[in-house]
Amino acid sequence: MLLKYIEPVFRPPSEWKSLILQVTNGCSWNNCSFCDMYTQPQKQFRAQKVDNIEQDILVAAASGYPISRVFLADGDAMSLPFKRLKAICELINTHLPSVTRISSYCLPRNLKNKTVEQLAELRQMGLSLLYIGCESGDDEVLTRIQKGESYQSSLAALTKIKQAGIKSSVMILMGLGGTKLSTQHAIASAKLMNEAQPEYLSTLVVTLPLGTARMDAGFDGKFELPNQQGLLVEMQTLLSHLELDKTIFRSDHASNYLVLKGVLGKDKPQLLAQVTQALQGMVPLRQEWQRGL
Repeated sequence: MLLKYIEPVFRPPSEWKSLILQVTNGCSWNNCSFCDMYTQPQKQFRAQKVDNIEQDILVAAASGYPISRVFLADGDAMSLPFKRLKAICELINTHLPSVTRISSYCLPRNLKNKTVEQLAELRQMGLSLLYIGCESGDDEVLTRIQKGESYQSSLAALTKIKQAGIKSSVMILMGLGGTKLSTQHAIASAKLMNEAQPEYLSTLVVTLPLGTARMDAGFDGKFELPNQQGLLVEMQTLLSHLELDKTIFRSDHASNYLVLKGVLGKDKPQLLAQVTQALQGMVPLRQEWQRGL
């Protein structure tokens, strides 16, 4: 199966078995100072033509591969108007009837002009999971990293998603507040999650492979990422303040030093115990060569 992609293409780790359908290129916001995913010239944001999307779907259908999941790439598929998203879902339903789940990244702002009813209609057509990069629940951190979102805008989007019957998988970036704002970043992020009660929550550690220059500008000229101990303390603070009912929690991305998996809240004591043991040097952490994006 040969689809034409504008590289690089990113997807959540859990979508490794999915058909990656590139319905947009790049990110319509693309101002977050921590993110270098779509900074190359060829990744300038634009929506793909429906005819091209249909051709990709037809190629996938003709391939003979069993396809049960489709991920709508790139980083901003939900920025498309409702009618365009509906048309894409209809094409998937028509030509790939074996698909049981359609998913996408989603910026909170992308849902501002979409109603709960519209999202529910997309849910009925298979769009059942959205990955929300909240990054932080702290407004100061969000301002410093130029996220263009706030606690309230993130909560509004997550609430709308839940009301539509769509599951949300939220990402929080550990270390995003630097050493200075670490505690308030963790506490506010926990508060946001407590209000939203997402089905899935994952934490990654902020990684800046191209250097800190863009982040430095928002942190008084110098961004300082917490060290291993600082990141563990931040995780301890986050977990301590989380009051979730039934959220699948994962902190197993390659960027993390400590792998954590569980269901919150029932596994909260065990997860906190693991972090405490790691702080005491009783649990091996990933070495730098083992970490990555």
